Amino acid sequence: MPIANQRTSELNLRNRIVGLDMKVPLLDGRLTTYVNLDNAASTPVLLDVMEAVERFMPYYSSVHRGTGFKSRVSSVAYDQAHEIIAQFVGADPDTNFVVFGKNTTEAINKLSYRLPLADDAVIISSQMEHHSNDLPWRNRAQVVHVACTADGRLDEADFDRLLAEYAGKVALVAVTGASNVSGFIQPIHRLAEKTHQAGAMILVDAAQLAPHRQVDMKPDDHPEHLDFVALSAHKMYAPFGTGALIGPKDVFMQGPPEYVGGGTVDIVTLDEVHWAGMPDRDEAGSPNVVGAVAMAVAAKTLMEIGMDNVAAHEEELIGYGLERLGQVSGIQIYGQSDPAKADEKVGAIPFNLKGVSHFLVAAILGYEGGIGVRSGCFCAHPYVVHLLQMNETTAGSWRDQMLQGDKSNMPGMVRASFGCYNNIEDVERLVEMLERISRGDYRGKYQLIKSTGEYIPAGYEDLLEEYFLLDD
Repeated sequence: MPIANQRTSELNLRNRIVGLDMKVPLLDGRLTTYVNLDNAASTPVLLDVMEAVERFMPYYSSVHRGTGFKSRVSSVAYDQAHEIIAQFVGADPDTNFVVFGKNTTEAINKLSYRLPLADDAVIISSQMEHHSNDLPWRNRAQVVHVACTADGRLDEADFDRLLAEYAGKVALVAVTGASNVSGFIQPIHRLAEKTHQAGAMILVDAAQLAPHRQVDMKPDDHPEHLDFVALSAHKMYAPFGTGALIGPKDVFMQGPPEYVGGGTVDIVTLDEVHWAGMPDRDEAGSPNVVGAVAMAVAAKTLMEIGMDNVAAHEEELIGYGLERLGQVSGIQIYGQSDPAKADEKVGAIPFNLKGVSHFLVAAILGYEGGIGVRSGCFCAHPYVVHLLQMNETTAGSWRDQMLQGDKSNMPGMVRASFGCYNNIEDVERLVEMLERISRGDYRGKYQLIKSTGEYIPAGYEDLLEEYFLLDD
C-alpha cells in the first residue's frame, strides 16, 4: 500500500461536515459509518453553514421594503450574500451582478433567455458538457459542439477550428470549468482569451470547479476575463436550494426578465412597466434568503480555508485514489488514470469493473459497503458514450431500448467523487469493496428493475422510517 503524502492529513475538515459519523444499515444487519463518495452530485453541509442558518432563522423575515427589525436584518444579510459571492469568484461589483436562483441549471437557463442573440447566432459548447450547459442553448440558437480527444479532454484544436469557421456569428462559448464525469479541468482562461479575440463572450459552468479550485473571473478588461460564471450551492457544502449567476450588468439591463412579477419593477401602471435595476429585475418573487445566506457562508468558509489548501489536499487524495483503484482486478478507469497527473482534474473518478453492470456495482457498494457513489451517464450522455468508445450501432440500439422503457442495458460507469473532507480511509473502504465485487464475494442476490436499470437485493426491506421519513 502506498504511503499517504503528509499533506492529506494537514487539511482535516471532517469535524466541519455535518453527518460524517452517521451509521447506516447494511444488508447483513450490521451498522457502519457511511462513506460519501458522491460529492460531484451533491455535497453534505458544512457545520459552519448549518450553525449560521440556525443563528439566522430567528431573524428571518421578508427582504426589502419591510420596515420591521427582522426585515432589516434579513435584507442586509441577503444583500451581503450577493457581495460575498461576487468576492468568491473575483467579480467587480461595480460592473457585474450576482443573481440568486435554484441552482446552476436555472442560472444557465436564465442566461439563455436573457442574452441578446441575433437570428444567425452560434453558440459553441462542447461534447463534454453536462446537459444543463447544452440543452438550454439548443432552444435559442445553433449550437456546435467541440470534440473531445480519445481520453476525454477538450480538443482545443477543434475549438480553434470552430471559432474560425463561425467567425462573426459566435455569440457565446459555453463550457464547463471541470467535467462532472472525468473531472478534467478546462483551460478556461486560455479559452476566454481566444473567445474574446473572436468577438464573443464566455460562460463557465463552474458547478464542479468552484468547490475544488479557485474561480477568478479576472478584471473586466483582462483578456482572460470570464464574462459569466454559474454556481450551485449544493455542490459547495450549502444544500439549501440556491445557485448563482454572475455576469455584466449591462447585458441584463437590456429588455425584460423572463420571469416577471413582484420585486422586478420600479413602476407599474395599467399601461406601462418600468423594470427595476439589477439584480432585482431578475430575482422575481420572494427569494430564497436562507439559501443565499447559506451559500455565502459556504463561500466565506472555503475562502478562509483557502482554495489552494483544498486543491492540494484533493490532488493528493486523487493521486492516491487512482493508484489504489488501478490495483483492483478487472477495473477500467476512464479519462485521466495517471496518479502523477492528479492536478489535471478535480476528484471525480469514473470506472467500470469487467463483467459487472455499473448499476450492480453501485448497488453492492451501497447495500453491502455503506458507500455512496453514482452510476449511469451523469447527465452527460454524449460524453459518456464517447469515453466508452461506443459505436453508433450499439448506441442506437441502447437508445431504442430506453425509449421503449427498458434501461437494462443502459451504458454507463460508476463514479467515485471526493470532497475536501474525504480521506485515505474512505479510499481504502472503496477499494476493499471493489476487490470483493471483482471476485464475486458479495452477499446479496440482486434483482434488476428494467424501468430504471437499477438493482435491489431480493427480499430486503429498507427500514427508512427508523431513520427519517416525513410521514412515519
